[in-house]
Amino acid sequence: MDPARVRFALAGTHEPAGRGRGWSIDQAPGLAVVALNAGQCSDAGPWGWVGRDGREVRAPGYGPLAPAVVVDSSGHVRLVPADSVTIVRREGGIATAFQSYPAVLVRDGEVPSPLFNEGSGVNLRHRDARLSIGLLRDGRVLIAMTRFEALGALSNLPFGLTTPEMAAVMGALGASRAVLLDGGISSQLLVRDTTGEARAWRGLRQVPLGLVVTRR
Repeated sequence: MDPARVRFALAGTHEPAGRGRGWSIDQAPGLAVVALNAGQCSDAGPWGWVGRDGREVRAPGYGPLAPAVVVDSSGHVRLVPADSVTIVRREGGIATAFQSYPAVLVRDGEVPSPLFNEGSGVNLRHRDARLSIGLLRDGRVLIAMTRFEALGALSNLPFGLTTPEMAAVMGALGASRAVLLDGGISSQLLVRDTTGEARAWRGLRQVPLGLVVTRR
């Protein structure tokens, strides 16, 4: 997606999922061309930094592989490395921001070392449905989901790609930087084509934070 042609906005209450307070792609507006779950979440709500409508909703979390997706007031999208989040936060001018982990591509398509070394804080063997957001070298935003549709209702269960394998997918698709979003039963994606027809890959639970993309 070309940020010059679309707008990115967060949706959801930022409260714990459950009791109707969560978000799913079924709540995306009819004008949405893309909608998906954003960041990482738990029963306590979204993890890490959340900025919405130019206002900080949650303070940043901290971790070496925890970058932030940042949209500034001009609509420019960046994937800010974990060690630069505090600096960017202080600069201001941010319309939308959310944080996630782990980063699977850094700098210019480099796979971070923890994805090669067991015991570095990333589970390298777990297989699951995966969802990732990244940036191409020309500034376009790339979103990719991996799910084994042949499994039907079981497609959200722990079967699929590992984190290093998802890094390889994002690299093969041309991303220079990329980070995983909540996968497994949380992962969900809606895509609407130019005719207005939508295809949806639903999750098995609601999430506290969603990302909605509309045309400018």
